[in-house]
Amino acid sequence: MAYEVTANRKRPRVFEELSGQSFVVSTLMSSLSQNRIAHAYLFSGPRGVGKTSAARILAKALNCDNGPNATPCGDCPNCHEIASGHALDVIEIDGASNTSVNDVREIKNEVLFAPNSSRYKVYIIDEVHMLSNSAFNALLKTIEEPPPYIVFVFATTEIHKVPATIRSRCQQFHFQLISIEIIQEKLAEAAEEQNISVDRDALFWIAKESTGSLRDAYTLLDQIVSFSQGEVTMEKIRDKLGLIGTDTITELVEGMAQGNVTEVISQAETVLSHGVSIEQFVIDLTEYFRSLLLLKHGITRESLLGSRKELFSAVALETFSSEQIETAIDMLLTLYRNIRYSVNQRYELELLLSRLAALREKVSPGVLYKKLKAMRDALGMSAVNPHESRVGTEPSAAQPQKPEARKVLTEADIAHCMRSLKQTRPSLAAMLEKAPWSLEQGALIFTVETPYAARTASQDIPVIAHTLAEAAGQEVPVRIRPREEPKQAASPAAASSDDTVDIVRHLFRGEIVTGGTNESNGSP
Repeated sequence: MAYEVTANRKRPRVFEELSGQSFVVSTLMSSLSQNRIAHAYLFSGPRGVGKTSAARILAKALNCDNGPNATPCGDCPNCHEIASGHALDVIEIDGASNTSVNDVREIKNEVLFAPNSSRYKVYIIDEVHMLSNSAFNALLKTIEEPPPYIVFVFATTEIHKVPATIRSRCQQFHFQLISIEIIQEKLAEAAEEQNISVDRDALFWIAKESTGSLRDAYTLLDQIVSFSQGEVTMEKIRDKLGLIGTDTITELVEGMAQGNVTEVISQAETVLSHGVSIEQFVIDLTEYFRSLLLLKHGITRESLLGSRKELFSAVALETFSSEQIETAIDMLLTLYRNIRYSVNQRYELELLLSRLAALREKVSPGVLYKKLKAMRDALGMSAVNPHESRVGTEPSAAQPQKPEARKVLTEADIAHCMRSLKQTRPSLAAMLEKAPWSLEQGALIFTVETPYAARTASQDIPVIAHTLAEAAGQEVPVRIRPREEPKQAASPAAASSDDTVDIVRHLFRGEIVTGGTNESNGSP
């Protein structure tokens, strides 16, 4: 007997064998049992999840000698012909090869003829989204009011490309991706039927690589069986397909956790020398760090981690924080995006590995803030929010008030004080914003330009002190003093110490000009 690939040999024959599609199966079987048969069905979903198989089972259920019923017998001539693909009344059309209006016109002419020997004439159009807009428009009337013996079944992997006018005339069924657990069970059954031994890790890897497609899983199993001599192990898969084992990446990541750059780069060189591409190396390392992040958050489901929990490094989990692992994933994803444009991919990878070896020393701003705050609290210098006023608050009667350590004034405290003064004393705030300040023996000193400005501002020292207490959370003495101006050449204006001169100069914002000779006419 000729060899038959596993995907064809294990194709479902009845609805109960359709794996991972409980909603589709229950709905179709219920409608068939009640004889509520639609004239058009639309099956959508990813590749390899059973859309075409479900369409053939539906055709058998409609044309079975004992039907229509939810469970075709599989023994009558109609069931055998449909299963082998030779039924005259079940027409399978490839939408990618028959995209024109002329192809649809042929279908419109054919539906006028009754079935040859069956109850229904079933049209199964695969990849229906490939039809042209004109072909879709030509189908509208036919699928809306077909003859009573016609049933259309459309299958597509891209439902968004099917016009809404077509979708609204069909009963829609969405096929989901098949879970890793179900794929593992089906692979184990297929291997047992062929007397092939497959270890648990190999089954899990094949199921994970199939990304929810049972057909892809069967195809990959056939490929691996061809070089495994009847015994499939994860070691053989790594050796023949050039994969990086989880244990190898674990050693690499543990070297990063220990900060050993030399060991990390040497291990990476060993991996690459076995024929693993740099892109695949980055992908596998990214998946490993992703699994570490999931473990950090308490997620231990094997289908999400990609391997058994025991295979991941306990040293790395203890050494790296969640923020550091997120940083590593971000760096790896950035490298993968940029590596195709790199001058030398090997250099890019080695640079990244060197940085990942120093990953344990990286601290995020959020973690740094928490540590600094904890240190300040331990020293009795808990931070005070400058936007929260502490003036007028009283200690709780239940707890005795403890003496609070004096806080050092900061620029933020002064800035907050100036913002408050702008609302009540804008002119005073404008003067003090230009004045440099300093702390001397616990007092805040503002140095203004002139003695007049010092006397004017000194009258508002209580206001300044009160506003500063609200901003800084403590009372601080405030002093105002004038800046010492450099001595000028002796002249009546410069030598004058009359306060009136300072008042006039401040009021008019002018300069004092000494007497001299007018250059234009020589007059004094």
